[in-house]
Formats: sequence, structure tokens, C-alpha cells
Amino acid sequence: MSTTTAVAPLTTQDADALMAAAHRAAESAGVTVSVTVLDAGGHLLAFRRDDRAVLISGETSTRKAYTALQLNAPTADLVDAVQPGGLFHTLPTALDRPLLFIAGGVPVHRDGRLIGAIGVGGGAPEQDHGFAATAVEALA
Repeated sequence: MSTTTAVAPLTTQDADALMAAAHRAAESAGVTVSVTVLDAGGHLLAFRRDDRAVLISGETSTRKAYTALQLNAPTADLVDAVQPGGLFHTLPTALDRPLLFIAGGVPVHRDGRLIGAIGVGGGAPEQDHGFAATAVEALA
């Protein structure tokens, strides 16, 4: 008989902490962003768009979070895989939701298990990745 250890899910409190950390990092860099946090099932836990952020940054942050969650990898690590001839080149048409393969989506793990993802949109891709990664590190 085997036993499984339960892993605490990503909570709304966790999501608020992730959003706050990402926004602090973006504000300190002088960048306005949108942040989306999803739970392990891909359900929206939290979303925030700065008033000065462009409208599309909200859709971008959501798609980045969804991509990081579905592939359990930072979106920054996936860019080469989706280029023609890459490992995931045809993957976006196989799923029911569009993916976004630019930096800014980062999976969230607890006790080695995937519990959600954060996506940041509005800055340069490298900045968005840094803001999301900073938020995940702050949660740990």
C-alpha cells in the first residue's frame, strides 16, 4: 500500500503575494505591467493590470501563465522549441487555448509539484521574466 503526501495548493493569499512581488519588481524598474496567477487546474486566481499598462498586456500575461502551466517550464526556456523545426513547433494547434512563447511565464512549484503559474506582460520579455521569477522566489 502506498501513501501520498498532499501538497498544499496555490491559495488566493499566495496569488496576492505573487502579484504584489511582481508589481514591486516592475515598479522599481519603472515598468507598468499586468500580472495573472493561475492555479494548477488553469483557473484564474488573481489578475491585476496597472492603469498605465497597455490593454493587451492583460491577455499577454494570461497566455504566458497558461503556457508555463501547461508545459511546466518558464516560457523563456521554450522560445527555441517553437521555432520551425523545434520540438514544440506544432504544439499550439494541439491545445484548446493559445500559448505564448515569449518570456514572462513561470510555473510555481511547492514540494517539487506544480501548483500554478504566474504570467507578467507589459515590459520587454526579459524584464517580464525577471519580474515573474522574482515573485516566485519571494513566495518560496
